[in-house]
Amino acid sequence: MSSPNPDTFQERPPAGQAIGWGVRLLHSRLLLVTFAAALMLVLLWWWRPLMLMPGTQQLVMTGGDPHLRALMRTISAAESNVMRPYHVLHGGDAVGTLDRHPNRCEAIGQGPNRGNCSTAAGRYQLLNATWSELALRYHPHTRPGLSDASGLSFGPAYQDLVVHAWLADAASWRSDLAAQLRQGRVKPVLRRLSGTWTSLGYGIENNSMSRELPGLYQRLLKDELARAASGETPPSGDEKAAQR
Repeated sequence: MSSPNPDTFQERPPAGQAIGWGVRLLHSRLLLVTFAAALMLVLLWWWRPLMLMPGTQQLVMTGGDPHLRALMRTISAAESNVMRPYHVLHGGDAVGTLDRHPNRCEAIGQGPNRGNCSTAAGRYQLLNATWSELALRYHPHTRPGLSDASGLSFGPAYQDLVVHAWLADAASWRSDLAAQLRQGRVKPVLRRLSGTWTSLGYGIENNSMSRELPGLYQRLLKDELARAASGETPPSGDEKAAQR
């Protein structure tokens, strides 16, 4: 009689040991899934301003008053809460070049001005006429005697610089907005600006986030003050980058 083939009699682990291995494998998989979920939550928290409120993204310009910078980010959260706020037109379309104000009159589909059209463009939704007036006063490339702003770049850095200079000009608002913000008077400042940016509330038109803006400003101010204290600066916008 031939002896049994040892390959046909493989030793099986005890039932308890097999169950233990299965439990450990399941436990490892659960740990891996938990780690992946936690990592996703951390990334979502880290990128939440860009993903949930892209209009609050950092300014392209460098320097400036942290209080006014936070105000500008608050304005754009209400006016241009899209991934490319510097390129957006009224209604949501975007332009590819910003060598000058687009000056495209897009139809207004809702609100008290429904049926008209608007040339509002960019991060601060400035009308072409408003931009022309402001650029002649505050644009870094303006010069005495220049009467036509159509040749002045509407690039991201210039949008920021012009609006920051405008907000810092107490004569334009009959009030020192930066001083009021330093005193914590956020709502009065938003009320004063609501005639220009109606989405801030207090006027003829509200935005879905209008009531959230004072609190949003405070969170953005903390970010700006922390960056200023650490010496950290946002991405610099040179002339070529500003014109893209």
